[in-house]
Amino acid sequence: MEAKENPMQKIIARCWEDEEFKKRLMADPAKILDAEGVNVPDGVSIRVVEDTDQVRTLIIPPAPSHLDDDQLKGITGGFDPPCVEPCHDSRYG
Repeated sequence: MEAKENPMQKIIARCWEDEEFKKRLMADPAKILDAEGVNVPDGVSIRVVEDTDQVRTLIIPPAPSHLDDDQLKGITGGFDPPCVEPCHDSRYG
């Protein structure tokens, strides 16, 4: 059985290969993501940023509202830091 391809990996790879596609994604992310089969819920805005060799983006997701302090302490051990060197990590395409 073949693993299902992550649609976001496909979109990122296409951005690397197709400058016009990347420009359209950056200009209207929700429209392009929807066209590529990625559901963007109503009321959610998408911001696209492009990392460079000199600039990396750290994304801090919203805190879960249903976890207490002890539960939050328990999950921090699973932190998987982003690749900050020129990244060839399979997680990123």
